[in-house]
Amino acid sequence: MKFVHIADMHFDSPFVNLSDKNILGDLRRLQQRKVFKKVIEYIKENNIEYLFLSGDLYEHKYVKLSTIEYINNLFKEIPNTKIYISPGNHDPYIKDSYYNKFHWSENVKIFEAKIERIKNEEVTIYGYGFDDFYCTDCKIENLNIEDSNQINILVIHGTLDGASLEEKQYNSMTRKMLQEKKFDYIALGHIHKIDYSTNIVYPGSTISLGFDELGEHGMIVGDIKKDKLQLEFVPLDEEEFKEIEIDITDILSKEELIEKLNQLKIANNEYIKIILIGNRNFEVNKYELLKYMENERIIKIKDKTKIAYNLEKIANENTLKGLFAKEMLEKLGQEEITKEEKEIIEKAIEIGLEALE
Repeated sequence: MKFVHIADMHFDSPFVNLSDKNILGDLRRLQQRKVFKKVIEYIKENNIEYLFLSGDLYEHKYVKLSTIEYINNLFKEIPNTKIYISPGNHDPYIKDSYYNKFHWSENVKIFEAKIERIKNEEVTIYGYGFDDFYCTDCKIENLNIEDSNQINILVIHGTLDGASLEEKQYNSMTRKMLQEKKFDYIALGHIHKIDYSTNIVYPGSTISLGFDELGEHGMIVGDIKKDKLQLEFVPLDEEEFKEIEIDITDILSKEELIEKLNQLKIANNEYIKIILIGNRNFEVNKYELLKYMENERIIKIKDKTKIAYNLEKIANENTLKGLFAKEMLEKLGQEEITKEEKEIIEKAIEIGLEALE
């Protein structure tokens, strides 16, 4: 039995950072459509029998009816493929959701907030869907497989081994508990990083949603028989979020830094986050720097530099600057200082010393 497993498509995501850059947000939303169409074309060409969508197919708050119609029209193009959707925390099955009020293609099954079992000729599909933006107990631990001789698959959205309070709000399940259920395949969603080292699988987000999702994104293609599972990751996203580190220790001015950044070679399919490192010799304003970027593919700038001043040496000077440096050193030396307070003091030192030049 062949299947495709995707999750976390997040159709009509606002892409806040990209949307600040002219039409890049709109282009990324068009890319979502293009990638989803590639999934459907793959299913057509390879006679895939099942499509599992493990939650967050769209953004409930932002999704347009036209997007839902686009998705559904593509589902109609694969009438012989059984489609199972497990709503997640971004697209819960609630009263005003399109899962509830839209008429979906006949080959689509959308799971609600109770564990359901759909028995087919050779495979039984179990599924569960969020009915709110949070889920703390889906009672999956009470589920028992009815027929262990069949291929048994679970389609569900949630967090594996969630430890923090936040993680536990998104249907936290333990890997050990799921393993004990003896499913042949578990199609998960919610975590945007791919993990298919076992039969408990996160396909990752289908396209990258930002700089916290570096690397390849796509879908899992599987071929399953009882006691035999073959999995393949198929990349789909044609664009890539990348980080570039720039050491500014030897750069002496804002103007020189702007020139260096504008000389970077950036491909047309890349979204770039610049990370500034090293010792800075001038005040860095990352928001101001962005305004001078000629290539709109530079989306973000992060400042991880440290001030280049020798405060101990300056503090020994019998000047107003020396007195200022001495007082700042005392503040930095306080035992209970937090990381945030330290950053504020370092920024105050930089501004203060420049003003006292």
